[in-house]
Amino acid sequence: MSTVQLRRPPGGAAKPEVPQGARKFRPRLRAAAARYGPVLLTYGVLKLAGFGVFMFLLDSAGDFRKKNPRFGGGEHAWDVLASWDGWWYQQIAAHGYDPALKPVPGATGLITLEGNSAAFFPLYPTLMRLVSECTGLGLYGAGMTVSVIASFAAALGIYTVTKRLGGHRAGLVAAGLWAVWPGSGTEWSGYSESLYTALAAWACHAVMTRRWLTAGLLTCAAGLCRPTAVALVAALAVAAALSLRRREDGVRRPLAAVAIAPLGLFGYLGWVNYRMGDINGYSKLQDGAWAHKFDWGVHTFDVLTSIPVGHFDYRFAMPFEDVIGVCVVLVVPVLAVLLTRLRPPAVLVVYTVLSYLMVMTTQQYFGNVSRYLLPLFPLFVPLALAMRRLRWPSLAAVLGTAALASGSYAGYVLFVLGVP
Repeated sequence: MSTVQLRRPPGGAAKPEVPQGARKFRPRLRAAAARYGPVLLTYGVLKLAGFGVFMFLLDSAGDFRKKNPRFGGGEHAWDVLASWDGWWYQQIAAHGYDPALKPVPGATGLITLEGNSAAFFPLYPTLMRLVSECTGLGLYGAGMTVSVIASFAAALGIYTVTKRLGGHRAGLVAAGLWAVWPGSGTEWSGYSESLYTALAAWACHAVMTRRWLTAGLLTCAAGLCRPTAVALVAALAVAAALSLRRREDGVRRPLAAVAIAPLGLFGYLGWVNYRMGDINGYSKLQDGAWAHKFDWGVHTFDVLTSIPVGHFDYRFAMPFEDVIGVCVVLVVPVLAVLLTRLRPPAVLVVYTVLSYLMVMTTQQYFGNVSRYLLPLFPLFVPLALAMRRLRWPSLAAVLGTAALASGSYAGYVLFVLGVP
């Protein structure tokens, strides 16, 4: 009969040996914690501060108690986080899709079609359903879990991209800016912004590090999250074309990435249009049910020429939210110019510029631009490089103040004074 030998240290009891795999894993875990722990802590503390203020404002005002639970209301303050688009995502997670173009009887105005869940892309509700099935959480809890985890993944992606351009300190600042940026109230809610931004940030990082297949797969996944992923697809294609021109990474991997990248986006749109029996069904649904349509920037121009003279007679006017939206819209070109002066990888510039133009040339609730422009994380880079020169107490004061204020301008204004 064989026996197991235990090493007995002098004067002590026998101790089993630690498996070799565990001995190798522990140093890696400690290194990862040392490297990424400060990033997660920075983002988490700032985001929690803003989220706490947001919940306090909701509860103290109490307006949500008088509203329909589907449209910004509920029994508790946190119910607001899963209303509006969050309600649609829960419906998809629970019942799936039934794409259709159903006219509203007798309607002749902007809204002529009934709302349909096909307007919302499938990755976020699919993950919501998966988490719910695996953990036993309800769809609300599962959706919040996905959003919160994705928001931390986005913070890490933003840190990693910025670190390559400006070092560790700049990366930390960029992760902090992600927590306090206008529109950041949707990061911890039943919305898909956190998931999309995480995929976009890591896809751009994969391009920057020449991991083409990874970039293609992440971009494909982003295309299953939001229609604006077309900007990310184009950015990857430009980066691949430049790589082929310089003969840096061969031919097959960049071309494979370009082939994979659009499959998620165009695959979903193709399926929806097929089910609707209309080659342009998705666009017709967005226009007829939500009044979202490409208009060459006419609506944006109307808003930008009305608000400076104190007029709020344009379509979908929501004064407080719209003023914040105008500030964001005007600061983006400034930050974009500063970004290009740093000569970053083309993937970041193309992604940022195309994403911005897509939002500006679409008719929609203008105040929502602070949310729609939230995924433009490369804009954090020039700010982070400038702010990294501040001492730690000054950085803490600036970002901490912004975090507390974000409970209002990035959360309450978006969900209560506007339509997120």
